[in-house]
Amino acid sequence: MNNLIVDTARSVAFLSRIPVADRYFAGDKNQPMAHCVRAYGFAGAIIALPSALLLFCLLMLGLDALLAVALAVVLQLLATGALHEDGLADCADGFGGGRNRQRVLDIMKDSTIGVYGGIALIMALLLRVLALAAIAGSTHALVAALALLSVAILSRGFMVWHWTSLRAAKSDGVAATAGQPEREAMVFAVASSLVLAIVLALPVAGWAGIASMLVLPAGAGILWTRRCRARIEGHTGDTIGACQQVCEIASLLGLAVWC
Repeated sequence: MNNLIVDTARSVAFLSRIPVADRYFAGDKNQPMAHCVRAYGFAGAIIALPSALLLFCLLMLGLDALLAVALAVVLQLLATGALHEDGLADCADGFGGGRNRQRVLDIMKDSTIGVYGGIALIMALLLRVLALAAIAGSTHALVAALALLSVAILSRGFMVWHWTSLRAAKSDGVAATAGQPEREAMVFAVASSLVLAIVLALPVAGWAGIASMLVLPAGAGILWTRRCRARIEGHTGDTIGACQQVCEIASLLGLAVWC
């Protein structure tokens, strides 16, 4: 249990800008980040908790659902430093503008955002806000907050699956430096994320909504992973972040359909 707590703390530090005490990094300072991925579901819950609490409070105060959700999403962006959104934008630019594998990777490495990346960010934020607003507008404030938490947890489990399913596309970069997760860590991350997400989302839309929440991101994650294999023959830190965004949006849409 203590090791899981340490892995969760390190995962929170890696995936967000939330301060984590130095004691969690004592000892194996050179340990690859891939060793901690089993805790990504728990880290997702911690990272999304402030946004979920804000959403709950704003809805209870009677604020318009769309505005409340928008503010909660802004807080999410601040908590993560738009880490996953950056990956989505880089992938959109690279996959949209690159004619071959090396060109795709070169574009993704460039920090300048292009048209494809800008459009991807706008559409991603719109879909997240509108889907969550649809849920918040038709349910109780607590249920909407639970929905936000559940998709944050589930999408980070799918991140680990994507990461493990492909080899590193480059010999350098964040993903290569972090290492390749072991299969056991991936299985634990996915299983724990599924359990937590189902428990939290069940009050939102029932079992039909749960099925939709799981099937849509699973399909989206599989398609995205196949696309990465075909275009760049592996994963990068950007494709892992993009996978989180794609799966979170798909999960929200799956829940919104049943609310």
